[in-house]
Amino acid sequence: MDRQVAVLTHIHRPEAVAAACRFITGMTEQQIVCLVPLEDLETMGVALAGLDVRPLPDDLPPGEVEVAVVFGGDGTILRGAEWAMPADVPLLGVNLGHVGFLAEAESWEIDQVVAHVVGRGWTMEERFVVEVVVRDRAARDGGQEIWRSFAVNEVSVEKADRERMVEVLIAVDDRPLHRWACDGVLVATPTGSTAYTFSAGGPVIWPELDALLLVPLSAHALFARPLVLGPKSTVTCQLIDTTPGNSGVVWCDGRRSVDLAAGMEIQVSAGSHRLRMARIGMAPFTDRLVRKFGLRVEGWRGAAEQRNNNGPDDTGSEQQP
Repeated sequence: MDRQVAVLTHIHRPEAVAAACRFITGMTEQQIVCLVPLEDLETMGVALAGLDVRPLPDDLPPGEVEVAVVFGGDGTILRGAEWAMPADVPLLGVNLGHVGFLAEAESWEIDQVVAHVVGRGWTMEERFVVEVVVRDRAARDGGQEIWRSFAVNEVSVEKADRERMVEVLIAVDDRPLHRWACDGVLVATPTGSTAYTFSAGGPVIWPELDALLLVPLSAHALFARPLVLGPKSTVTCQLIDTTPGNSGVVWCDGRRSVDLAAGMEIQVSAGSHRLRMARIGMAPFTDRLVRKFGLRVEGWRGAAEQRNNNGPDDTGSEQQP
């Protein structure tokens, strides 16, 4: 049977399309078939002329695809997760976005990516994923499930109207925690701790940990701290039904959503599947954190020492520490 890899691309970025075509060319030269989503094929058709490319089916038998290589930013990788996670196929991201925390390689490393895929030279890393269930009212009151999804990064419960807050009651493991009037609430994974929750003031959690991160958004309350919960905990968020016009929307990874009305309940817990990530480098997460955020490991004191050691600046005056 032919070796097969899936290729998913941010088709609206010319540099991503060019990188994907270069990768597919390398695969074709090694007699490895590339499976590409039909919508991507329709856009990239001319660029893929002469290459061994076939449409990527929505569902494949287990073991048919070795790895899914994604060309784009974290958003494109999250799109790839929608296909790869149910199929239990590992994702290998090539960053052509901005920060690209989920990516394993950069755009100038295409030849190395080709070599690693041809030689099956990757290690597997599994990431904690959450499951989301929305009910028409609280489960304790006989609420019925109306929507279900998953999230690799975060679940965000947000206000529906710009001019008003959403009022929610948060419970952990069926015990009430706090009632917040706020812009929203995030429940994130360690993978998502460098995404939305990072901007909201949450802590960075190393991705090999299993945990839930609960972060209120601009809560009008004295207690509104980010909370780190155990992986077996269940978080429920109910929109208060005694507040007139209380409504919102729940988003999973900023890609899948459903509107919320007063009284509805959102339940977040550990998912039954885990996202498999293909790693081709052995650098620890600390190094990735420093590189992606451009952290100054020498600190301001080290920078001052370096300036002093270099002597006077260009104006001839001594630089002060």
